[in-house]
Amino acid sequence: MARGIAEAGYTVVSGLASGIDTAAHEAALAVAGRTVAVIGTGLRRSYPPSSAALQRRLGEESAVVSQFWPDAPPTKASFPMRNAVMSGLALATVVIEATGASGARMHARLALEHNRPVFLLSSLLEHAWAREYAARPGTYVVESADQVLDSVERLTSLDALAV
Repeated sequence: MARGIAEAGYTVVSGLASGIDTAAHEAALAVAGRTVAVIGTGLRRSYPPSSAALQRRLGEESAVVSQFWPDAPPTKASFPMRNAVMSGLALATVVIEATGASGARMHARLALEHNRPVFLLSSLLEHAWAREYAARPGTYVVESADQVLDSVERLTSLDALAV
């Protein structure tokens, strides 16, 4: 998903957690795409520690942003705050994996509150929360990056933006 989005010229915005976030950044970098890591610590910290090398690389080749003081450690509150920044910063949110109590679910809710489109991978519809979100205006169920790109192009066209 991230590779296709980056190849189309869009910037991938993600956290720097292990798993999906890391894969998104690495996929964007692999195709010389732009990617921004929004972290839940200060810029002089890396969380999880296993992401330190990728954080350094992103700082050199793309961007790493934080709303926290440079030496701020990770806290229970810092990651929901980071999700709010990501949802407001990005044009849209794509959710690949998420449990009912996950940060990705929270991120999707915040994106909808920011009036940003949310794209849910169809496999998420096994979860009650995803079926509920899919019924909300601004949420799209997708299978591929092409579907996301088609929708984003349509939503951001000059005709769609006309008042």
